[in-house]
Amino acid sequence: MAEKMITLGKKNTLASKRQVLSYVTKEDVVKKLFDEIAPKYEDRNGGYTRIVKTGPRRGDAAEMCIIELV
Repeated sequence: MAEKMITLGKKNTLASKRQVLSYVTKEDVVKKLFDEIAPKYEDRNGGYTRIVKTGPRRGDAAEMCIIELV
């Protein structure tokens, strides 16, 4: 979902803003996506996130990971 939001943010059109607002309801988060986050990835064609596996969670042994922006 993060990859899709950044890709929509790079387009910077009214239609893409409306699509992002349909997923993310907080306008300040959408403004930050379009003004700060998306311009940093303008020259990248995907691969905006990295998944780091942290091992199983104590208690129920669910697989855990950390998702970070590259």
